[in-house]
Amino acid sequence: MVGLATVFGSGAMTNSVSEIENNDLLFVIGSNTTEAHPAIGLKMKKAIRKGARLIVADPRRIDLVRFAHLWLQQRPGTDVALLNSMMHVILKEGLEDREFIKNWTEGFEEFKNSLSEFTPEVGEKIAGVPKDKIIEAALLYGNAERPGIYYTMGMTQHTHGTDNVYSIANLALMTGNLGKEFSGVNPLRGQNNVQGSSDMGCSPNLYPGYQSVDMPAIKEKFERAWGIKLSEKIGLTATEMIDAAISGNLKAMYIMGGDFALSVPDTTRAIEALKKLDFLIVQDIFLTETASLADVVLPAASFAEKNGTFTNTERRVQRVRKAINPPGDAKEDSRIIIELSKRFGYEMRYNFIEEVFQEIGMLWPAVAGITYSRIEKRGLQWPCPTLDHPGTQYLFKGGFPRGSGKGRFTSVKYRPSAELPDNEYPFILSTGRQLFQYHTGSMTGKTSAIEEIASQPYVEINPEDAKKLGISDGQKIKVSSRRGTIEPFARISERPLKGMVFIAFHYKEAAANVLTNTALDPICKTPELKVCAVKVEL
Repeated sequence: MVGLATVFGSGAMTNSVSEIENNDLLFVIGSNTTEAHPAIGLKMKKAIRKGARLIVADPRRIDLVRFAHLWLQQRPGTDVALLNSMMHVILKEGLEDREFIKNWTEGFEEFKNSLSEFTPEVGEKIAGVPKDKIIEAALLYGNAERPGIYYTMGMTQHTHGTDNVYSIANLALMTGNLGKEFSGVNPLRGQNNVQGSSDMGCSPNLYPGYQSVDMPAIKEKFERAWGIKLSEKIGLTATEMIDAAISGNLKAMYIMGGDFALSVPDTTRAIEALKKLDFLIVQDIFLTETASLADVVLPAASFAEKNGTFTNTERRVQRVRKAINPPGDAKEDSRIIIELSKRFGYEMRYNFIEEVFQEIGMLWPAVAGITYSRIEKRGLQWPCPTLDHPGTQYLFKGGFPRGSGKGRFTSVKYRPSAELPDNEYPFILSTGRQLFQYHTGSMTGKTSAIEEIASQPYVEINPEDAKKLGISDGQKIKVSSRRGTIEPFARISERPLKGMVFIAFHYKEAAANVLTNTALDPICKTPELKVCAVKVEL
């Protein structure tokens, strides 16, 4: 989100899901779309059946590779070098959109000069992708009329994740593939209301509507609306909270809908941090691994047991309607927060959840035109600033929501990942999802039909590596990093590169995040979950 917000002024999908099937080129990088976003994966397959070309950039042979015109199997963590070398070719071939660059961008000359060293040969040396494929990918994208870029956490969960996103944005800016239908940059959100949570300020530096905590005028606006003095101090990210708890500087945590004992890197250390707290509150629909460590558990209502709105990956605000009553003492999340706030001495005067949404519209102009009555049958996409506005199918038509009205090129140099293989830990581990499980398994792990299909934690390992280590398919093995050891079952597969292993992070029995690194991106503070060094043993 930080990368796109800096460059474009907005950190969301620039296009709509319905536009995918009309792309003439799909560039999927760092996204196992058919497993992590299967509905969107179907749209991509439909586009391919209609004649679209597909470029996949991924270290693993993901399912989409079967449909790809071109597969760029880069080494994990080398995306900047790959993208910069593609852009070098685009400039060399004169495929940049000079009119768009002149009218709608800034910083191009400095950016252009920064690409001079990233020849296809350099890209091949760093990323491991043959230079001919780099050139072919550049020509395919540069000549496309309706190209869409799609990415997920495979690009962002790195110590250079923001740089990765800058590089994606640079590629779209230099070719003029923004501000129009069927062309853009599209981060696919990882959960059903991640976009909505981001929109509502679930970041330590933002108020709702991506308005900065440390800007006095913004702070004063929210103080007037809420009738209370607010802090201008930027808070901590989830990973930084773990560090603060370990050091003793953080005494209490209130975790809503997050399973830190499984989802954050180096979970052994995270559990130690949670146990060290003076007080831990967990609000969730199930007694998760994290909730089992809590001093107080607040039972929350599921999506089917509450009213409100969700905002999906294409910025579409949609109604959520209560279908059944919550079980036992469970309450809607909003009701829990309102009642707690009252006990803390600050009374939130909302009689109905719709009043919260009305307040959002008064404080964030991008949704001022969205009301419950307007989204009764079908959601609306923000920006939707007035009651007669139809919503926005694609962003940046007529300019970017930055002070200059222009998109900003950002020069990016390649930086290696924080932890690379060595003699002791010779493999690169990358983590991700599989189709039949969801996140930490707090919901899908309780579903018997799913457990029959995908109950076993596994590690994918290349056949050459397995043969060298004497590992058989289905054998229980040890995977260790500098932070811990887990024992998944071996799945010998051509999917990962030689020297790379892959573990799905859903299984508490062999939790992948026991192994992962806490190193952070210095800008957005996202941990490097996609690259760390491990060893594999019988």
